[in-house]
Amino acid sequence: MTLYDVIIVGGGPGGYVAALRAAKNGKRTALVEANHLGGTCLNRGCIPSKTLLKHAEIIETIEKAQNWGIKTDNLTLSLEEMFARKDQVIATLRSGIDHLLRNGKIDVYNGYGTIHAAKKVTVQFGNESKQLTGKKIIIATGSQPVVPPISGLETANYHTTDTIFDITEIPQSIVIVGGGIIGVEFANIFASLKTAVTIVELGNRIIPTEDEDASKILLKSLKKKGIKVLTNYQVASIQESNHEKMVRIVSQEGKTEDLKADQILLAVGRKPNLSAVSELGLKMNGRYLAVNDYLETSEKDYFAVGDVIGGLQLAHVASAEGLTAVENLDEEKEKMNYKVMPRCIYTNPQVASVGMSEAELKEKGIMYKVNKYSFSGNGKALTMGETEGFSKVMIDEKYGEIVGVVMVGAHVTEIIGQSSAYMYLEGTVDELAQMVQPHPSLSEVLMESANALIGKGIHS
Repeated sequence: MTLYDVIIVGGGPGGYVAALRAAKNGKRTALVEANHLGGTCLNRGCIPSKTLLKHAEIIETIEKAQNWGIKTDNLTLSLEEMFARKDQVIATLRSGIDHLLRNGKIDVYNGYGTIHAAKKVTVQFGNESKQLTGKKIIIATGSQPVVPPISGLETANYHTTDTIFDITEIPQSIVIVGGGIIGVEFANIFASLKTAVTIVELGNRIIPTEDEDASKILLKSLKKKGIKVLTNYQVASIQESNHEKMVRIVSQEGKTEDLKADQILLAVGRKPNLSAVSELGLKMNGRYLAVNDYLETSEKDYFAVGDVIGGLQLAHVASAEGLTAVENLDEEKEKMNYKVMPRCIYTNPQVASVGMSEAELKEKGIMYKVNKYSFSGNGKALTMGETEGFSKVMIDEKYGEIVGVVMVGAHVTEIIGQSSAYMYLEGTVDELAQMVQPHPSLSEVLMESANALIGKGIHS
């Protein structure tokens, strides 16, 4: 039996990052992963989808350039070559993680881990197994797509966000069930490939967890791409005959509509992977593992991070939780600061936010001021032909502290980190207004909003 300072079960962005930090802190570390290192994010989520979204962006730019004096004829699309590039990106990053783990002298066990009492972990390799013992355990087992109980689904072919990357040809049409972050990103990808896309969303708007103004702009953009968006609809049944799929949807008013499609993608959320911890009887927070402020579960010396504890199910959040949990192994007692976690949607235009939305501020009774500045007045956006969107900065009315930022536009996912930094440092609107932004740059919209909020607007 091998004794480790810490055993981490799950090799996704929460688990492998925790392993690297633990090793650098001088701990004998084991990492257990049943599939490929990198988890959902690298293999079936963030990285493959963002690679394909880059392809979509290029296709849209080529089409837009027809009006800029740049003419192209006979644009052809090869899904095989696009997927080959996607696979190469994944392979490169997998190799990088493997290299880092080997350099860190971390013992990696490629098998299914079951976590027991007394800080023991059994790793199953086919018909063989190995038992490990640790002083501390970090649970980072991630999540999997939810498959809703839809009538007829059991006899129909469909895709989840795990399997959609296995398609071998561009579908003529696709119905995407779910208008959240994953749903709208895939809608963007397939629309660029000239697939007829329909989004079916149960709620009254797409990306319902984000700012309502952002939702409206993105909806307008999706419709311009020819994407059909049906909100306030529920999928009642799915049937398949002769490889043709029929999706029956029902509105809140009882109106029924049938949608034909070559492919169906279910994008209605994710659920935690809990089978590895089923023996422990850990306390739950709804369907997720319950943790305290220090990421400790109800069992002493057992920590949990990432999708398995719910909250913001984002790769960078899982990594931050993994790092925090490792520091807390030695009673450091660091807390996570979720208030400054950026949230990004990689459609075109992109959506990025940090902190509270206007709806949340109103719900909490916080007195605030807000300024919304359009990219249509931004020089860099005009040069790029990307004027859709805005920057919205919200500040506490009393102290001028920045409490929320929402951005919609080109490359805003690369800019939102600036706002996160200001909020992390409890920066004020005056400090943001005094920050000199490069010109021309998209980030100038933040300066414009900040100056407007203190009555010193420049171009507003």
